[in-house]
Amino acid sequence: MASASPSRIQVIDRATGLLDAIARYREPVSLKILMAETGLHASTAHRILGSLMQNGLVEKDSDNHYRLGLRLVQLGSRLHSKLDLRAIALPVMERLRDSFDESVNLSIREGDQVVYIERATPNRMMHVHQVVGSRAPLHVTAVGKLMLGAAGEKACCSYAERTNLPAYTINTLTSLDRLLKETARAIENGYALDNEEAETGVGCIGTLLYDGTGQVAAGLSVSAPIERRDIKWVEALVQAAGTVSQALGAKTTNPK
Repeated sequence: MASASPSRIQVIDRATGLLDAIARYREPVSLKILMAETGLHASTAHRILGSLMQNGLVEKDSDNHYRLGLRLVQLGSRLHSKLDLRAIALPVMERLRDSFDESVNLSIREGDQVVYIERATPNRMMHVHQVVGSRAPLHVTAVGKLMLGAAGEKACCSYAERTNLPAYTINTLTSLDRLLKETARAIENGYALDNEEAETGVGCIGTLLYDGTGQVAAGLSVSAPIERRDIKWVEALVQAAGTVSQALGAKTTNPK
């Protein structure tokens, strides 16, 4: 008797085969052609295509021919934009790393967290190490506080209500009043600090990157042991963020 796991994998393989077959044709494809391409029985192909349609991955035209769905385009656009962002930002990050001799991070917002998607680390024994793909709550990071501030007071209040602002160190901002003041000050200054709020002994300076629509695209930050963090880095960090934002199409590097 076959186990459930191989059966599920087989369905995914068959769905992928159908998507690949559709993608090989410029025009919408008939079920008959898809059956020939994949070797699937009509009922099996029809059932899988129906599920793909429900999820927006496949569409059917008035002739009952199949084409790739809009959701695939949207997912591809998201991936492409992130890859472009990393490719544009990394050379700038490496220059900052060489200048500061500290770790430089690129992060984006996903829900109530920042996600680190790229990093440039120095060639020194002791440095702050942010793993690509790791996450942190918005209120404990410099970039996260800026993202909350950019979203506005109402969004910041909603975030506080959802998360209850848990403490990660004794320095974490755990009251809404302090968070609102800190995020507003950060937006006004164009940068924010993490004063050992996410991790004891680690300090961070962060700023925002903007895209061609004037929206926040990501955050750029430098992390260091708190005793080495230097506020004089702010000017170079903000200038670097402006360079990346302009490359992303932003007309101004710090929209209000």
